[in-house]
Amino acid sequence: MTLAELTAKMKEGASKKSSFGNTVKFATDQGVVYIDGNQNPPAISNDDKAADCTLKMDFSDFADMIGGKLDGMTAFMTGKLKIEGDMGVAMKLQSILR
Repeated sequence: MTLAELTAKMKEGASKKSSFGNTVKFATDQGVVYIDGNQNPPAISNDDKAADCTLKMDFSDFADMIGGKLDGMTAFMTGKLKIEGDMGVAMKLQSILR
């Protein structure tokens, strides 16, 4: 799966979600996915903007997490996911990404 395909999948899922009042950036070795949770529904793009919370991980792990094969908490606990910024925002993502 490419970054563009993953972004499209996330846009489709986000169209059914409500705003959550924060911005999040997933930074991978193949590019970024930016979620603007201030909009309703949340807007998804590949813009590299400043965010309330930045999650850094390898693209393959990111794809597994979005695909439901890797739990975010497990990724964090095993060192596959690094969080910069507001940890509370990262916790909100559990419900957004499902």
